[in-house]
Parts: sequence; C-alpha cells; structure tokens
Amino acid sequence: MATMRVAIVSPEAEVWSGEANFVLATTTDGDLGVWPRHVPLLGVLKDGGDIKVETDGGDFLYTVGGGFISVTKDGVSILAETAALKS
Repeated sequence: MATMRVAIVSPEAEVWSGEANFVLATTTDGDLGVWPRHVPLLGVLKDGGDIKVETDGGDFLYTVGGGFISVTKDGVSILAETAALKS
C-alpha cells in the first residue's frame, strides 16, 4: 500500500511524524480525508477538531487547537496551535 510522509507540529515541539496510509482532519469547512498522491491544498483546522492518522502500525488520534493543514506532493504537514493525543 502506498504511504505518505506526515508531520504534526506545534509551536512547542514536533508531535508526531512518520509514514501514513491516510489522514483525516477536521477543518473549518468540514472533514478532509487525505490519501497518498492527493491533490495539493491548504486548509484551516477547526479549533477543537481531530486529526486521525492511520499507519500500518496502528491509528493515532489527536485533538488540535486550530492551525493549518498543508498537502503537497511530498506529504502532509499539520501546523497546530496546540495538539494532544486523545485516549
């Protein structure tokens, strides 16, 4: 299965980075699903929204306090004002 490089960062630190199969982000315009080779785009993350990262090793769910998601041919960058792993 194809993967893409994903990085979730906040002003304090890199929260998570690695290879992922799929990313689901809650934006101000609704949920955005990103697969490898997705068309490039820029979105605004919803304050209190979730980021789900699916990998071969398992899924991770984070809550973010606003920010941006950038999708390029190289992968996904999530620049969050705050990010916390959801249990």
